[in-house]
Amino acid sequence: MSTDTGTVGESSGGGSASSSIHPGSIFAVAKKDFQDSVRSWLFWGLSALFFLLLVGIAGALSYFGEDIAAQGATTDMLVVLVSQVTKWIVPLIALILGWKSIAGERESGSIKILLSLPHSRKDVVIGKLLGRSAVLSISLTVGFALAAVIVAAFLGGFDFVDYAGLLAMSIIYGIAYTTLAVSLSSLTRSTTIAGAAMFCVFLVFYGLWNGLGTVFRMLGQREFLFFDTVTYTREFQGRQVTVERRQDWTYFITNLDPGQAYNRGLTLLTDVDLLEQGSNFSAQMFGGELPIYLQDWFSFMILLFWIIVPLAIALFRFDRVDI
Repeated sequence: MSTDTGTVGESSGGGSASSSIHPGSIFAVAKKDFQDSVRSWLFWGLSALFFLLLVGIAGALSYFGEDIAAQGATTDMLVVLVSQVTKWIVPLIALILGWKSIAGERESGSIKILLSLPHSRKDVVIGKLLGRSAVLSISLTVGFALAAVIVAAFLGGFDFVDYAGLLAMSIIYGIAYTTLAVSLSSLTRSTTIAGAAMFCVFLVFYGLWNGLGTVFRMLGQREFLFFDTVTYTREFQGRQVTVERRQDWTYFITNLDPGQAYNRGLTLLTDVDLLEQGSNFSAQMFGGELPIYLQDWFSFMILLFWIIVPLAIALFRFDRVDI
């Protein structure tokens, strides 16, 4: 019996041994998962969705944005508008894609057949993650590529670098949420519980976390416990005005949200004036220079954090659960 099979047989019983990682097995699991998805309506449905999203926004800009076109800022506005929509759509799609990835197979019992093959538990988790990430990433790429010609026709030309930068950052953002979904799916044997976990993730990041900034500001205005406000001056219509902001550490917490990191990280891969103006505006709050946790490269690291940490937890935990 090979080392792989021995590991599988040991871990699928009590689940106390730590399985090893085999690139060949990971590729086989990911390939099978991706092929199953490509043959379904899901892959082409997602590609069509991203295609329609880009074409729809580009068409609206072309029809209603004559002033924007006159200023030559259509690509900038396209990036800003598309990023605001994908900030909501991509997490929803990623969570739905990863919902049943492992929990569904545990509920149906097919995970035992998969583990009877020479695949370790870690191979299954990483393979499923790569398979689902590939479905989302290639759907985004196909949608963006098919829409490129039509978008260029609507806008009368567009900046390819900014367009590709938006696609790349959207893919990284999608992989972060896919990792969360697959990791949570590996921690439960029920698709119902897994679905509830996905709903909680979306609620936490888009309900609670987005509201933290407002809560921190209100607590600071009331000088509640260790909350307080910081006074700074900035220029407004040629005048110096005094404004209050939250304490520094509260910005660090709110920026840990993947959506915030996605928006800030766009300045790393694109050259959009509107996004840079937003960064400059934020910099004024901190004396002209953004703190390290609000800089674009740090936002990129936050997205990597949401990929690496949930995956590490899933790899550790899935090795030790009873199947």
